[in-house]
Amino acid sequence: MKKMVWSIILVLTLTSLQAQSGHEIKINLRNCKDTVAYLAFYQFDKLYVSDTCKKVVNGNIVFKGKKNLDKGVYFLLSQEKGNYFDFIVDEQTQKQQIISDKNNLLENLKAVNSKQNESFFNYIRFVTTKNKEFDAFKKNIKEQKKPDSTALLTKEFKVLNDAILENDLNFIGQNRGTYLSEIINLKTDKTTKDIPKASNGRPDSIFAYHYYKKHFWDGVNFQDDAMLRNPFFTNKLKQYFNTVVVQHPDSICVEIDRMMLKTKQDTKMNMLLLAYFTQTYEIPKIMGMDKVFVYMVDNYFKTGKAKGVYDDSVIKIIIDRGNVLAPLQLGKIAPELYMIDVPTHDKIAKMGFDTAKTSEEITKIYYDNKPEIEQSYVTLSSIKADYLILLFWDVDCGHCQKEVPKILEMYHDFLKENKDVKIFGVYTQNDFEKYKKYIIDNKIDWINVYDGVHINNLKDKYDVVTTPVIYILDKNKVIKAKGIGSEAIKSIITQMEKEYSTKK
Repeated sequence: MKKMVWSIILVLTLTSLQAQSGHEIKINLRNCKDTVAYLAFYQFDKLYVSDTCKKVVNGNIVFKGKKNLDKGVYFLLSQEKGNYFDFIVDEQTQKQQIISDKNNLLENLKAVNSKQNESFFNYIRFVTTKNKEFDAFKKNIKEQKKPDSTALLTKEFKVLNDAILENDLNFIGQNRGTYLSEIINLKTDKTTKDIPKASNGRPDSIFAYHYYKKHFWDGVNFQDDAMLRNPFFTNKLKQYFNTVVVQHPDSICVEIDRMMLKTKQDTKMNMLLLAYFTQTYEIPKIMGMDKVFVYMVDNYFKTGKAKGVYDDSVIKIIIDRGNVLAPLQLGKIAPELYMIDVPTHDKIAKMGFDTAKTSEEITKIYYDNKPEIEQSYVTLSSIKADYLILLFWDVDCGHCQKEVPKILEMYHDFLKENKDVKIFGVYTQNDFEKYKKYIIDNKIDWINVYDGVHINNLKDKYDVVTTPVIYILDKNKVIKAKGIGSEAIKSIITQMEKEYSTKK
């Protein structure tokens, strides 16, 4: 029994020593004049330097350390930080040797003691050759100026893709169980040739889409952080959320939850995915997608799942940001505004608001005159219109000076067309005389108001950080559009017209 116990201890000790044996990457790059070289790696959408060789002599480069390198795709960086070539490091290749020639890197690239890297280099050579063939074909077509060049290029591109896909599948099969197989799997689209016919006799595109979506992440282990350390994962993630998932915030939220559930808390995968989704949808490219950010705040930040990903102070900032955006989502009733119009300014000024210097002074003046002030308000809810354009702007804002004349012209066009359009123009600063002069000089004849009694926090209430900021509301004050430029106003109102007509 004692012998067996000691045997187990010995095995565990040897395993532990092997795991902590460190790394040693030797590279012989002939014709390389560098004196310094860097070992770098991919992680999500960033590149990081892992080690530095400060004594490169005749192209002999050594990266050595007491700790094992994390599994992933690494690359050799030149003295000028240019990428020489990629290679794989995993549990079996902490000590490896690679040789090549700077004058012809890819052709001479050879892994001395790593079958996996030799296969990887062969794969890169194959894809590079195919791409060169396509480029040569494209150049030839262009030189011949063939009228059907687009069709020919499309056909040739399909041939190229099919050849690469077949090669990918063969590589995955031949290298199954290796990191190489896993990263090639990441870049390989999952399609099927067995597509049934639809009722029109053509291949069923809906079936093909559902198959593609269902199998998109086949073979990807979201509990292995090494899936992040390659140049393919981030592109695949963006492709999925930008082109495969239906571009609606509710659909995206479902997919985010599904993906996050596949990860483990406190892993790099979990942390970087959470950070990516939060950052991507805070200021999205598509209007209304900030609903995803609000969802992330409610379900990941307010529930404590973001702890460890961000500091507490940052978490608070993100939660506060979510709280600002939550009432401003498309489909929500626009928050109320209590504004003062131009004719009422003199009465408000006499109360002392224009000369008050502290918030305490303003508060006292407000409560001393509260009944009269409340009778002076021009509220957002009091404005009746089928289409209400809510515009936050400033006379000194350069962008406003370009946009306001365009919006004014558009407004007059709407009136000529007998459209029930009104503009609630909110001046965001407090220099009343400058504001009044500007609207008179430029004949701005929409509803002109400003926050004369300092009761509206425009930054928090309407996320007005810069100007101009435009919202479009329907007759019920429901937000239909936001964060748009003047060029989008007409098309949005046209779309709203269609919605109104279908409801009649």
